[in-house]
Amino acid sequence: MLDLLIKGGTVIDGTGRDRFRADVGVRDGRIVAIGDITESAAKTIDAEGRVVTPGFVDLHTHYDPQVMWDPAATPSSLHGVTSVFGGNCGFSIAPVTPEAAEYLIPMLARVEGMPVESLEAGLDLMWDGFGSWLDRLEGNLAVNAGFMVGHSALRRVVMGEDAVGHEATPAQIAAMVALLHRSIEEGGMGFSSTASNSHSDHQGNPVPSRWATRDEFIALSAAIGQHAGTSLEFIASASGTFTEDEMNLMADMSVAAQRSLNWNVMVVSSDPTAAAGRENKLSASDVASAKGGRVVGLCLPEPMRMRLCFASGFVLDILPGVSDVIHLPLPERKAALADPAVRASIAAALAQLPPQHSLAAIADYRIIDVSKDELQQYVGRVVADIALEKGVAPIDALLDIVVADDLKTGLEPRFIGTDDESWEERVRLLESDPRVIAGGSDAGAHLDMMKTFACHTGFFAEAVRNRQLMSLERAVQLFTDAPARFYGVRDRGQVAEGWFADLVILDPDTVGPGVVAPRQDLPANGWRLYSEATGIDATIVNGVAIVRDGKVTGDTPGTTLRSGRDTNTVAI
Repeated sequence: MLDLLIKGGTVIDGTGRDRFRADVGVRDGRIVAIGDITESAAKTIDAEGRVVTPGFVDLHTHYDPQVMWDPAATPSSLHGVTSVFGGNCGFSIAPVTPEAAEYLIPMLARVEGMPVESLEAGLDLMWDGFGSWLDRLEGNLAVNAGFMVGHSALRRVVMGEDAVGHEATPAQIAAMVALLHRSIEEGGMGFSSTASNSHSDHQGNPVPSRWATRDEFIALSAAIGQHAGTSLEFIASASGTFTEDEMNLMADMSVAAQRSLNWNVMVVSSDPTAAAGRENKLSASDVASAKGGRVVGLCLPEPMRMRLCFASGFVLDILPGVSDVIHLPLPERKAALADPAVRASIAAALAQLPPQHSLAAIADYRIIDVSKDELQQYVGRVVADIALEKGVAPIDALLDIVVADDLKTGLEPRFIGTDDESWEERVRLLESDPRVIAGGSDAGAHLDMMKTFACHTGFFAEAVRNRQLMSLERAVQLFTDAPARFYGVRDRGQVAEGWFADLVILDPDTVGPGVVAPRQDLPANGWRLYSEATGIDATIVNGVAIVRDGKVTGDTPGTTLRSGRDTNTVAI
């Protein structure tokens, strides 16, 4: 008897080939039959009129803390994601020591936009090494989850307070390398780091990895090359272009490891300046190839949609003028933003940026939510219109509302990449440029800011159904087999006999991202942006439904994905 029979659906198997009508039979967590199946089953799902695909694989998330209290990694699993990879950007929660945790938890809260009170309430810190942490998760996951070993965690555990503000000594680098070896042996998926100026800690200082030398980056990269099934992930810069040094560093890290390195994130826009920056960043792949390495950019498969807030300050702190006040304690920050002299200084600094800089164009910001009832009249309105109505400068119109709202106002900068030309270029890159791979959702992070956790269902709705720029078969391949093969994940990413039964049942006529709205459901009553997908009938992991008809079932069939055990080495 089968454990599960999916009856009468149309299979898109993840390889890119044409869809075909078939039943799918599952036993012991794996697909055992595809075709006309007459064998009885303990459970049957009627998939008539639906498409059956592999589960989606998300290479860039920050679900490390959340899976400790939310095994289903919502909302991603509601959108068809069955395997997630965390520990990106150098920010993992293992390995750890009590002393390191006192720094790493508030740092993670700041740099990845997670309520610190939720992390403190939701994490018991009853682990130390990578293996003991993964063992805590084993048997308590609804999704499959693999994690990179984060550079900032390694640095803080080895160097203590000297991790910020100091270069590592040769002995400290050797100790980090040894700890990385041990973490990989215990199941870490590879090494991640950041050198980006967008990553500052809760004290306003560059995060630990930003103090590393080239020698440190190379030594740690070389270490993972001594282990099977590993990868590299790196954030070089938040700028519109890479410098020659940044390109060479990524190339040399890849060569040292003999592993692919992926960087985050490419956001596609038709703006000429953005297009020139895109070509510059793509050339990092060519630099690496010439040296015998491989560098690939994660290409966000939709326009960047974000919510900014002066309370958290993330992203806003890269703006000149704003960066001078955004790390002040909240009462002092509020007072500074009410000061006409500070406002004039911010306005003057922003005026020096190029006009196409979407974050600098504060007149184009839209007020998307407020915490106080008396300010509800501004929700949905653009700052320029409010300024005109009030007869004040846009900086004053914006900051008057922000200060009155105790800095909690949700702001949406001008969308980039929503026009026809941007969509056509985005699809062209994803479909035919080997220097990119679909990814960059950042799900689980920037909980009050990012809406890109729904990028998979959003792409199906907009690029496939509405714009008809790509076949559903090819789009499914981009989100399933392609990322699984990139990380060498064994037996996942295809609907194939003998492979794990990670599956999605969806309605191609209605699948979409749903409506994004705040939800207060984190530990300690923390809130986040959230949406429930449309058109996803079921998300199935290892043969067990973890989502049915938009609801989490509570089952936990997922597993930790460990390098070597669950991944093959992907040759450059």
